[in-house]
Amino acid sequence: MRLHRNLTFAVIDSIRDIFNEGVYADKAVEKALKRDKRWGARDRKFVAETIYDIVRWNRLYAEIAEVKTPYDRDNIWRLFSVWCILRGIKLPDWNQIGDVPERRIKGRFATLSKIRKYRESIPDWMDEICASELGEDIWTKEIETLNKQASVILRTNTLNISKELLQKKLRTENIITQFVPNHQDALVLEERANVFKTEAFHNGYFEVQDASSQLVAAYLDVKPGMKVVDTCAGAGGKTLHLAALMENKGQVIAMDIYESKLRKLKVRAKRNKAHNIELRVIDSTKPIKKLHGKADRVLIDAPCSGLGVIRRNPDSKWKLQPEFIENIKSTQQEILQSYSKMVKSGGKLVYATCSILPSENQKQVATFLNSEAGKEFSFVSDQKILAHISGFDGFYMALLERK
Repeated sequence: MRLHRNLTFAVIDSIRDIFNEGVYADKAVEKALKRDKRWGARDRKFVAETIYDIVRWNRLYAEIAEVKTPYDRDNIWRLFSVWCILRGIKLPDWNQIGDVPERRIKGRFATLSKIRKYRESIPDWMDEICASELGEDIWTKEIETLNKQASVILRTNTLNISKELLQKKLRTENIITQFVPNHQDALVLEERANVFKTEAFHNGYFEVQDASSQLVAAYLDVKPGMKVVDTCAGAGGKTLHLAALMENKGQVIAMDIYESKLRKLKVRAKRNKAHNIELRVIDSTKPIKKLHGKADRVLIDAPCSGLGVIRRNPDSKWKLQPEFIENIKSTQQEILQSYSKMVKSGGKLVYATCSILPSENQKQVATFLNSEAGKEFSFVSDQKILAHISGFDGFYMALLERK
């Protein structure tokens, strides 16, 4: 493989932005890919995957290169050189690279790879918390899987097309997919591709959504004609799935504290031809109180650590802090206490997170059920999804029923 200056410089600049300026990796990649319209698919793939690789394995590479954040430009070139050596890529004779101790890099890699926190490139605190909550064996397997590149999964929008017909239409656009066992509407791409440029996407035939995430809306057991509330809707992936499961009949109320996210949902809903979605901003306690005891189903896709989706957001390993996890647990319980009041008698609630920590999942549900508000609910079932078992994102969901 021959390195090209313009592609490599795009990588170097992006690593600087991510680690020194706090830019999210996906935004840095998006910016990098706009640098040169002449780049072909192979060029774009090199830039994107190299950025994500260096972000994903940053601690390991930094230990080998003996550099620390904030990185100056020479430090970033040292990281890049380590990446090249460990992948067997011949380094060019560029001034920025200089002398690279190849044998020493490989020796350091062999030594550090025996220690999990270096091998899997994670902060000490994350390694300690996850090992404590999940157990050494499970955490070792889980973080190994979470460090692998995630597959691209599509969710068929059944309001507009069947899964089988979608698969055929995508094939005409040179995108080959396979069915995903035990996931009713899911297709997985055989090779990564920019599906957002396809005619099928613009026609509202699918959304990109991990297979584990697709299980959440289905777990709520919705029926056409119901009043359903998605309380932490965000940009609305699960809201759109609920609308499809309800066949555009009844009402899906999508709520969030961020109006900007709901505006994105409005655009997506139009493309999906989902007509039964109503948007409401949570700007006070009033929107919640107005729905007390009125919802057949309530989904609480709670804010969380996101430890189950590290594969998609590898920079979260470096942006996440232990204090955030402790604070988010309080938020999760407050949301459960408040939003559960919208469920009517005989109605159901699903509490879900994309975290793998029991303290954010099972323990939160247990705390709620033992509280005054929780006494009105009974536990029906829960599902814990670990990446190393499922092959998809780590998720948790619990189904509760109001007495």
